[in-house]
Amino acid sequence: MASSAPASTAPAASAAAAGAAVLLREDCGGVATLTLNRPAQFNALSEALIAALQRELDELAQDDSVRAVVLAAAGRAFCAGHDLKEMRARPQQDYYRDLFARCGRMMQSLLQLPQPVLAKVHGVATAAGCQLVATCDLALAADSARFATSGVNLGLFCSTPAVAVSRAVARKDAFELLFTGGFIGAEHARSIGLVNRVVAAAELDAAVAALASEIAAKPPVAVRTGKAMFYRQLAMPLPDAYQFAGEVMAANMLEADTQEGVDAFIEKRPPAFRRR
Repeated sequence: MASSAPASTAPAASAAAAGAAVLLREDCGGVATLTLNRPAQFNALSEALIAALQRELDELAQDDSVRAVVLAAAGRAFCAGHDLKEMRARPQQDYYRDLFARCGRMMQSLLQLPQPVLAKVHGVATAAGCQLVATCDLALAADSARFATSGVNLGLFCSTPAVAVSRAVARKDAFELLFTGGFIGAEHARSIGLVNRVVAAAELDAAVAALASEIAAKPPVAVRTGKAMFYRQLAMPLPDAYQFAGEVMAANMLEADTQEGVDAFIEKRPPAFRRR
């Protein structure tokens, strides 16, 4: 059931230095908002922030009261990628391998989450920050937002961001982003499919809230079934995808709320879903 409680903010992890939460969560009306909260570091993905995101995503995967998730950020930037200062403090290949594995697991958890995830992007989203945007199911950006996979400029190719970016946009657009390291504006990002919509910065909150609420209002059986099906079929050859989709749809048709929705449509009446 959708939560009817007032909005509440729950810290997911603590920043060691200042005692401030590196990730905030707020639930309201069936929408959970996760806010990256390292504004002084442009919300760089530290070990603590990656771990906090993973914990929250694991919890959200089991939370039927949440119908949609918004990924937002505090301060002037969305996310500046990995915390390079933290990484340089431990120049060991095993450490880097483990760090990128943990970050990769967190990114995949966004896709595996039953609920759709909307990125709410302002300021800059660079490297792994651009990866976050590309990984989210939907993305809305302020018209002042900028995007880059700029590791190539430092001699560090954005290999893990490339996985998400190359799956979100056309190959040549991805290649240009990854090999020039240059920034693109919000409208350019929309034109290549990195974000869905661009709005004035002052309208970003309202636009994200409206889209998240629209999705949260849909029958959960359809949304959860649909997200899982959507990503799985993308990896299949066309005949296998159609066979799989048919099996999913046949099972979906037997769900009680689906039958109620179809019957209501036929009988021209509002549906009375069991799960709201």
